[in-house]
Amino acid sequence: MNKRHLLQSFLAASALSFGLSSAFAQSPTPIKFQLDWRFEGPAALFLHPAAKGYFKSAGLDVTIDAGNGSGGTVTRVASGAYEMGFADLAALMEFHANNPDSPNKPVAVMMVYNNTPASVMALKKSGITKPADLTGKKLGAPVFDAGRRAFPIFAKANNIGAVNWTAMDPTLRETMLMRGDIDAITGFTFTSLLNLEARGAKTADVVILPYPDYGVKLYGNVIIASPKLIKENPEAVKKFLSAFAKGAKEVIANPAVGIESVKARDGIIDSKLETRRLQLAIDTVINSADARSEGFGAVNAGRMALMASQVSDAFNTKTRVSPDAVWTAALLPPAAELGSVLRK
Repeated sequence: MNKRHLLQSFLAASALSFGLSSAFAQSPTPIKFQLDWRFEGPAALFLHPAAKGYFKSAGLDVTIDAGNGSGGTVTRVASGAYEMGFADLAALMEFHANNPDSPNKPVAVMMVYNNTPASVMALKKSGITKPADLTGKKLGAPVFDAGRRAFPIFAKANNIGAVNWTAMDPTLRETMLMRGDIDAITGFTFTSLLNLEARGAKTADVVILPYPDYGVKLYGNVIIASPKLIKENPEAVKKFLSAFAKGAKEVIANPAVGIESVKARDGIIDSKLETRRLQLAIDTVINSADARSEGFGAVNAGRMALMASQVSDAFNTKTRVSPDAVWTAALLPPAAELGSVLRK
């Protein structure tokens, strides 16, 4: 009897031990993810797959936080506070070139904004209709604005002379343009255009000079990951990108559905406005002709090398940007999987 009880106890303990071991082995991998900006329309690309459980199904426990600029996102991933993030490629390049000895420089693992969303915007009453008209004008933008940082590249491509810059908080940029304090601004088109409309401007009264339309083929935002995560758990990165691509495909096909997940994170957003913002982002930088040509998530090596050189010059970096150091395609989902993300 005692032997039977001992055997039953041993089997029960073994089963419990096996169960605990299996649960531990299958516990989800935690990933803290930092966005580039607030919970606005484009954030649906990440919040939707999270809300649908795609990350969870892939064995990932993903936490998504709002950001306050690409520079901050790159720095936080480099510091180890976040494993992954969403940031402007130029900001990542600048960090690499200015911090050559940093042990944890983030790496871009998937292209999302195939074209930079940056543009120069002015009101028609200013008389500005083309890039050359900006010479001698007063331009305004936050000092960290991607369009302002890359303006020397835009100016060189379009033979623009000297301009005068005014710095301000992001919340004042469009207000100052409407008041006439400045002649033009730089910013992401899908952000500043809608902000101008919210301040009383009509779309027909706004002049938009998108960088990609005027010879500046810079890439925009990418998904970045810490080299520590890439080295120690590359499968987690692969699973994240695959789940993201699945969600992004659904958001691109039906932006309104994607905005529901943004509304769930920030209940005060204007769903109609953010749906339009997301659609603008999709049309101009995500499902653009360049993106369809190069393939969602991928980059063109020659174009990447040119951007690295342009950023090195325009940002006056300490060292030259190495395109091979900032980008890897090794963790991307299969081409067949990525090929169905964009609408043709």
